[in-house]
Amino acid sequence: QVQLVESGGGLVHAGGSLRLSCIASGRTFSGWSMGWFRRAPGKERDFVASIIWSGGNTYYAGSVKGRFTISRDNAKNTVSLQMNSLKPEDTAVYYCAASPMATQRPPQWDYWGQGTQVTVSS
Repeated sequence: QVQLVESGGGLVHAGGSLRLSCIASGRTFSGWSMGWFRRAPGKERDFVASIIWSGGNTYYAGSVKGRFTISRDNAKNTVSLQMNSLKPEDTAVYYCAASPMATQRPPQWDYWGQGTQVTVSS
């Protein structure tokens, strides 16, 4: 049973930084993709970033490219999202996701975490 548990959300002023972490358990993730998504109030869930667990290739949404960095720690089974230069429009619930497809942006994400709130004040 794959489990994903996010942490690291909180309240930060515009221009600040936060680091989200996702601990993955239940299997080995070699050959999988891990991703971060977010859902702002009243909006649909949007893709933020993804990483291929084995090779470390990364992919970002245009709105966060250059500000956010996704990474993984194989030894700790953890995927992180470093968020810098945060803007009020980054306010959302952030979700970790996993897919057994090792592509930059899988068509289907099979496992989801419970989400962590990020609030950026102006």
